[in-house]
Amino acid sequence: MSGLLHRPFGTHGKVHQITPADAGWRYVGFSLYRLRAGETAAGQTGANEVILVMVEGKAALMAAGRDWGELGARMDVFERTPPHCLYVPNGQDWTATAVTDCVIAVCAAPGQGGHPARRIGPEGISLTGRGKGTNTRYINNIAMEGEDYCDSLLVTEVFTPAGHWSSYPSHRHDEDDFPRITYLEEIYYHRINPRDGWAVQRVYTDDGTLDETMAVRDGDVVCVPRGHHPCGAPHGFDLYYLNVMAGPRRNWRFVSAPEVASVIDRDA
Repeated sequence: MSGLLHRPFGTHGKVHQITPADAGWRYVGFSLYRLRAGETAAGQTGANEVILVMVEGKAALMAAGRDWGELGARMDVFERTPPHCLYVPNGQDWTATAVTDCVIAVCAAPGQGGHPARRIGPEGISLTGRGKGTNTRYINNIAMEGEDYCDSLLVTEVFTPAGHWSSYPSHRHDEDDFPRITYLEEIYYHRINPRDGWAVQRVYTDDGTLDETMAVRDGDVVCVPRGHHPCGAPHGFDLYYLNVMAGPRRNWRFVSAPEVASVIDRDA
């Protein structure tokens, strides 16, 4: 199996934990919890800031010395409704107690204490179409560059209909040369509908030193350390992914793959 592809290591409790050391990079961390009603997950942010994303279900959240109440509304991520999220700065504790069966993603990157804890969404997050034809996909921006919620994190959700491509035209963000391009490590947390389906993700560099094509299943995580990283959803299988990015600066600038130059204006 590819070193970039991470299968969940269980079906219950903490099922993913990827640290920068695990991924061989410097910035992005990711964990995922699948909880049953009444169960609890907890963590300390330490030197990181985190965004807790209620992927599915409902939970009562305590963080940064405050009771945030019950977060979550969608019971199935493919409802495509806006997520409920909570931003927690570095040096804080958090606790989530499941009100229903739920899935909680913990997106992490270095924090500098520049922003207070706060709820993110569902207000202010609206599903937005991007692309044309079979390159059409739908975006829930949680904390991208235009939202000044975070020190480092960039987080978004993408819904790709069956038979469509996403993260396409192929592009990379693996150099620190702003404003031409920025260095951003990236994690994809994939979900498939129906759950026994699959999708594909390719991660490749222009010089071919990295070129891996992976079949991703429901619940898989793919790490993108460098290179282009398009995804494809076969006919009959809808694809969702949660993107987590971070690097030395909080800007998303990318360079497209040379072979897709002729389709950028038409299909981007």
